[in-house]
Amino acid sequence: MGAWRHFGQGFELDATPLECGPSPAAGVSPDLVSDEDGLFVRGDLARLIEGEILPRLMLVHQEAVRPSRLLVERRPTPEQIATFSALLLDPAAEDVTGHVVALLDEGLSLDGLLLELLTPAARDLGRMWEEDECDFVDVTVAVGRLHAVARELCSKLEDGSWGAHGRSILLVPSPGETHTFCLSIVASFFREAGWDVTTSDTDLGLDLLRAEWFDVVGVTLSCDVLLPRLTDAVRVMRTASCNRSVRVMVGGPLFARHPEQLKASGADAMAVDARIAPRIAESLLEKQAQAC
Repeated sequence: MGAWRHFGQGFELDATPLECGPSPAAGVSPDLVSDEDGLFVRGDLARLIEGEILPRLMLVHQEAVRPSRLLVERRPTPEQIATFSALLLDPAAEDVTGHVVALLDEGLSLDGLLLELLTPAARDLGRMWEEDECDFVDVTVAVGRLHAVARELCSKLEDGSWGAHGRSILLVPSPGETHTFCLSIVASFFREAGWDVTTSDTDLGLDLLRAEWFDVVGVTLSCDVLLPRLTDAVRVMRTASCNRSVRVMVGGPLFARHPEQLKASGADAMAVDARIAPRIAESLLEKQAQAC
């Protein structure tokens, strides 16, 4: 797919089914603040404060002043998720996108539909393909419908974007990562918040990092066995970046399951919910500016 700009224009969604895990509770995992003997470690505690506590405190302040985009916070029910998944696979279904847009009119949140309707459906398609519950044609048609719905919802999300504020982010999958559907949705949330967004699936975007200034790099990972490659990749990207103070964020199903792996990744912060990822990234930059 190469590199794609997401500021001021549309994007192409990757056709690979996604495995996305559920977001953890907002609290910080105890594993992040203790070593194997249950004692605080100075380096771990400092990383916890910088990567988790301070960003969350700043989010509380930012949320208080940010205008609300959604007047009604309703989320898809299990029945609505099941109905949507069935429609994706129904050969007779003609207007799946219209069905989802109608849910907006019923008061369901745009954020919730993107993350709590489309994401479970993508995960189900991946599971059914792996378990031979669907053939190639069924999955191909369903993925095409899923992408059409995602494009429609992402365009609505980006229509309500804030004005550009000069922040830039490069979004890339971790080496070996194949589930990139969620990365496209994350890009829309950043663009909605006024960021200049670029995505790349080519060699960690190293050529882009060398040639262009990015304030933040975001990396997604879903598979546990690829974590060592992510750790090496974070180090390589920091070295390659023309911004010697570039901040690195991680996210994806791996960190939803194991938030304590933030330290092992070598990143500055993590976000397992696309809705708050732009605000966590902003808090990293504000903290960086305050330290200067």
